[in-house]
Amino acid sequence: MSESILTQQLFAQGVTPENFRSYGQVIFASADGKSFDAGDAQLNLANGIPRFYIMRLEKKSRKFGKITRHIQCTQCLGSLEGKDWLIAVAPPSDGDEPSLEHLAAFRIPGNCFIKLEVGTWHTGPYFDADFVDFYNLELSDTNAVDHFTFDFVKNCNLSFEIV
Repeated sequence: MSESILTQQLFAQGVTPENFRSYGQVIFASADGKSFDAGDAQLNLANGIPRFYIMRLEKKSRKFGKITRHIQCTQCLGSLEGKDWLIAVAPPSDGDEPSLEHLAAFRIPGNCFIKLEVGTWHTGPYFDADFVDFYNLELSDTNAVDHFTFDFVKNCNLSFEIV
């Protein structure tokens, strides 16, 4: 007989550079001609061929039981057409599982993008529209060779819902 799965709610907070720092960076528009500095996305794409593409995602439930990380590159995500979206993240970790204590959900406005640090655990994007197009910057083979997933349901009998 299997145990019932406990579902915990994660409350999405508005993203700021300060509250997202443990997971990556939030990048807003800057003036044309501004010199490169620490406020720009600090990318690590040295381990392969960068891939910048647009992906169309369909609406799905805000419930999740798995979370993924990439340990060979940073990843940048942003929505097109100014649409807001949600993501759940946990900071990079040395082990093979994310920190439940530091699992957080964020509401990302459509006027910025996020850069996930190497190894940041993440799930999403989640949104209310039927579909949203996202731009994504990662390595060309990230989803084939650098895709490590932790299953909360299998390992902790736990799932989450972003509210």
